[in-house]
Amino acid sequence: MDEQLATLPNAHPTVLLVDDEESILNSLRRLLRGQPFEVVLAGSGAQALEIMAARPVDLVMSDARMPGMDGAQLLAEVHRLYPATSRILLTGYADVPTIIKAINEGQIHRYIAKPWNDDELKLILQQALEHQRLERLTQVQNEQLKALNATLEKRVVSRTSELQQTADMLDLAYEELKRSYATGTEVFSLLANLRLPRDKQTNRPLIELVRLYCKAQGMDEASTRDLTMAAALYNIGKLSWNDSMLVAPSDKLHSTDREQYRGYPTQSESLLMTLEPMKDAARIIRHHQERWDGSGFPDHLKGDAIPFGSRLLKLAVDFIELQKGLILERQMNSDEALLYIRKYAGRLYDPELIEDFVLACAAFLSDVTLGDPAVKVLTTRELEAGMVLARNLNADNGMLLLNAGKVLNLPLVDKLIAFEAMEGAKYSVFIKLPEETADL
Repeated sequence: MDEQLATLPNAHPTVLLVDDEESILNSLRRLLRGQPFEVVLAGSGAQALEIMAARPVDLVMSDARMPGMDGAQLLAEVHRLYPATSRILLTGYADVPTIIKAINEGQIHRYIAKPWNDDELKLILQQALEHQRLERLTQVQNEQLKALNATLEKRVVSRTSELQQTADMLDLAYEELKRSYATGTEVFSLLANLRLPRDKQTNRPLIELVRLYCKAQGMDEASTRDLTMAAALYNIGKLSWNDSMLVAPSDKLHSTDREQYRGYPTQSESLLMTLEPMKDAARIIRHHQERWDGSGFPDHLKGDAIPFGSRLLKLAVDFIELQKGLILERQMNSDEALLYIRKYAGRLYDPELIEDFVLACAAFLSDVTLGDPAVKVLTTRELEAGMVLARNLNADNGMLLLNAGKVLNLPLVDKLIAFEAMEGAKYSVFIKLPEETADL
């Protein structure tokens, strides 16, 4: 065993950085000074291949757009000649075709956008090298198991303890590999965000909300990891949509677009199912648009037949997307989104999950007042003079009607009732209770 482990790469791997801009290479060299790996620079794809022909290289990070041989072409050639070398694409352009080409032909391991975050870039390089080391370690250990199995009958008594230790090491290596996938999905989710305006991006807040809920509920590491990966990539099946459909509220889609919309969970699942550590997350994604009453899609599952992770992911996705205007035409605030979710408990959502989810949202967002004993939600006809608004009141078209802190009087209440009737709407008004009332 020790002799085979000795054949693995040493603890000082080589990273090759490729960019036609010398200033970028110099910046990267300064940033990576002192890291536990050797940094080699190349100013073109051709020079990079010359270097790799002359010496071993563990990881190549290439700029996407270079004269002559671009990053996608270089990484495809590296994959052909040196398949064990890790490959990362670095670009400052939101160029989806280039990225897809690099994924399909170069089979890149990661994608990093310029301008990069220094700490994140160093972490990604370290994780890519560690992932490579673990894959090679797993390969060596698999070869050991094959050799052991060939003579198992003769050595079963003396080797039982060693086999158990080897199996434990494989389990640890596989767990580490799954953790690397979890980190990778969060980085890859940035690709989906390239297609969306900043105010429509959902992946990052969704990941953080799901992670916080899992921690609050004491969920195990494996379940948390699967849910986090599902939150990072739940909408990857939307990448083929046109720009207008990507930002349109799902409630307003026409019939043809609605059919395409209903297909995105299965499209997302199919893109991930070939990756073994992603299978559980892919199943969560497939069913996250199922509804508690069985009216959802794609399989019309009902109640507890819907996987727990999918039920939770639907709550989180709808909570975030309601605030982004991706479900209804009007962008809701956080409290309005939670009222909407409470309203459809038992129809769209698992009613047993909702109150714990509300508590998680209150911990996640400082502006959530739902559940605060000092705040009460009233209809316009329950309003009285002297009441104080706890948060802004908006019309259904998004227009601000009253600011938080506004003290109501009877003429103002009458105007709200009249305006509500004219719009055909039904407002939920958040009122701050007097301290002596809130304490009761």
